[in-house]
Amino acid sequence: MARARKRRPVLFSSVYLKTLRDYRVAILGWGIGMGLVIVSPMASVGTLINTPAARATLATLAAQFAWNAEPVAAGTVGGYATFKIGIFIFLMAVWPLLAASRMLRGEEETGSLDVLLSLPRTRLQVALQKVAAMWTALLVMAAVIGGLAYLGGVAFKGDFNLIDGWLFGLNLALFCAVIGGVALVISQFTLERGTAAGVTGGLLLVFIVVDMVHRVIPNTDWFSHVSPIYYYNLSKPLIPSYGTSAGGMFLMLALAAVLTTAAIALFARRDIGDAVRVPGLGGFARPQPASRALPERDWSLGSVYARSLATIAAPTFWWTLGIAGFAAWMVVVVQQLVGKLDTLLASSPNASVALNALKNIGGGGNALTATFLGAMFELLPVLLMAFAITQVGRWSSDTDNGRLEIILSTPQPRVAVLLGRFGALATATVVIGVLTLLASALAAAIAGVTLDSVNLAEATLGMLPLGLLMAATGYLASGWLRSAAETGLISFLLAGWFFLSFVGPDLKWPEVALRLSPFYYYGTPLLHGLQFANLAVVVVIAAVSLAVASLRFSRKDMSP
Repeated sequence: MARARKRRPVLFSSVYLKTLRDYRVAILGWGIGMGLVIVSPMASVGTLINTPAARATLATLAAQFAWNAEPVAAGTVGGYATFKIGIFIFLMAVWPLLAASRMLRGEEETGSLDVLLSLPRTRLQVALQKVAAMWTALLVMAAVIGGLAYLGGVAFKGDFNLIDGWLFGLNLALFCAVIGGVALVISQFTLERGTAAGVTGGLLLVFIVVDMVHRVIPNTDWFSHVSPIYYYNLSKPLIPSYGTSAGGMFLMLALAAVLTTAAIALFARRDIGDAVRVPGLGGFARPQPASRALPERDWSLGSVYARSLATIAAPTFWWTLGIAGFAAWMVVVVQQLVGKLDTLLASSPNASVALNALKNIGGGGNALTATFLGAMFELLPVLLMAFAITQVGRWSSDTDNGRLEIILSTPQPRVAVLLGRFGALATATVVIGVLTLLASALAAAIAGVTLDSVNLAEATLGMLPLGLLMAATGYLASGWLRSAAETGLISFLLAGWFFLSFVGPDLKWPEVALRLSPFYYYGTPLLHGLQFANLAVVVVIAAVSLAVASLRFSRKDMSP
């Protein structure tokens, strides 16, 4: 009797289910990770605000940190969590940014989309199922985040319910869907997913700054309307007295739908492997060479390092624009914020309590300007590490999809190939750090802000080892994990490190726990200078990770 044919696994029966399966690590990692990030400030409310006077003072003081988030009911569990997280919640947008960039363009680069389209499925069906999988993943993440937020509220006596928690998660998921839609549209105009991810990352930082404007500069509310973050902030479900804006959430849903529809329409009408041509901008999307692996007569063919540097140039430009621009903007607006705070402290009967709370948020220090900037500059290493994650994803994708096989067939050691790619990424991080330093120094000179030039240099250049640590960790993980799992893991690792440093001091965690995060070793160099002994720990760990990654890659079977 003939053997019964094996049934195809259910998860591989459609493009939708296969894509959703690929997102399983990201769903758990980002859902649980961001949920814990939301819960952690709730636990610190009782520790930081243990008297009515301190609670009232913090509520007043929070208004001076409007650049981070609009302070609403900061003396409550949900209000303090919403305010404390502030713009850091948008770290979650890194995942849809990467997922949407490689959803279509990434598979076109590797040729896997050609195989998929050879089956009896239309382009429209494939694109719709992939987008539906990403949106489903975001909804599941929203449910996990909302559920954890509710459990945190129950544990720490918050006044919001489970529906409020889920609405918080849904609001965040809708914003992420907008960013995913932006990345999907941009990827139709580029030839590489890395370029699309870089441009979208730069736009995300622009959106953050544009939304800040109306909270820092009076009568500029109209300007912030162009940022989708403005509509995200219209809803604060964890604060029942503030509530949820159905209009804001619907507008984000409509924007995500319009962007996604436009991207799919462009994809369905262009050639596979090509990009949409913009009238009058013929150089925006040049025809793809016959071989992307070995382009003829290209200046970058001299080495793996040079070729990698050429491919990483566009994302580096956009991330530099965003990170350096953000740092310069913070320096420019700090004078206005400090002026308001001086007035507050002069008129407050609890000035010492307020100042201590401010130092707790900003890292300590005696000069208000430096203390404010110390709080603002905490985001810069996170952004640089997010950039490293986007570029490590390119390496793991190339490894998975066989794009390194031609290079490895030439007389070049595998270790040299990996170090060449890592060297290009290291060069890009140095460029970002140096230009951020120059932009910050120029902004300080123009705005008349007095900063310690040595501390400023240490704050901007001292974040470079953290970016390299993130890159080395990603290269190490790619030795055992496929691209999607590797990106999800290191993204979750970044969120975990940030979680330790962001809320650990508030919760009075032991120093041994805080030392697990590289941000501990970075410290607050803008206020206290860089502790080179601490930073050496990060450098050593990065070097060891890179060495192990090189050893693993040199012995790894490149077959899928």
